[in-house]
Amino acid sequence: MHTATEHDPAARIRAAGLKVTAPRLAVLEVLSGHGHLDAETVFERVRGELPTTSLQAVYGVLAALSGAGLLRRIEPAGSPALYESRIGDNHHHLVCTKCHTVADVDCVVGEPPCLEPSDAGGFSIHTAEVTFWGLCADCRSVPAA
Repeated sequence: MHTATEHDPAARIRAAGLKVTAPRLAVLEVLSGHGHLDAETVFERVRGELPTTSLQAVYGVLAALSGAGLLRRIEPAGSPALYESRIGDNHHHLVCTKCHTVADVDCVVGEPPCLEPSDAGGFSIHTAEVTFWGLCADCRSVPAA
């Protein structure tokens, strides 16, 4: 079931307890359905709409929106932090070791968390983060030089 709030960025920001600002709205719009973007790419896209926005402001917005649970931050090894708007599930990621493309993959098996450690050490597990590394279809189709 989808609510009107899910499709209204301003309502989502308010519901998360944050003040609605033009940079927050612009960042949510840029990331809405656009996969996994780093802060500099988000900044370049936001700057087209808000030319006076700084890279530092975008970093602040990304931190605020991630902290409020409106965005998800992932950090594949060897890459800058990436942000995505797909939240609220326990999906995982595929990362190409050649071109660094990142793609979502649904939970591997069953309900989240997908993986149960052999010894949880007293922790109550709520999330499992899995990153699969390999070559994407495009990179596999390019002959080795």
